[in-house]
Amino acid sequence: MAFLIDCPNCGVRDVYEFRFGGEMVARPENSTDRNDWSDYYYFKKNVVGEQSEWWYHAMGCRNWLIAKRNTVNNAVISTSVYGDSEILHEK
Repeated sequence: MAFLIDCPNCGVRDVYEFRFGGEMVARPENSTDRNDWSDYYYFKKNVVGEQSEWWYHAMGCRNWLIAKRNTVNNAVISTSVYGDSEILHEK
């Protein structure tokens, strides 16, 4: 199903210009526990509803974006360039 993503640099673009980078999850920075890292890499929440996701604008500005998307209807609620502080701390 095709949908549109509003790139903060390039404007509204077709999803086929982007590459999906996965759900945005908190990285276990100071953990040496294998289970924490296994959960981080392999187990996704697969939320029904709104979730924050990584998207790479491969055929545009080549920046990583964070998009909040409703997984039920693929509606993109908001987008921001990687580095915006209010999104980075979301878990």
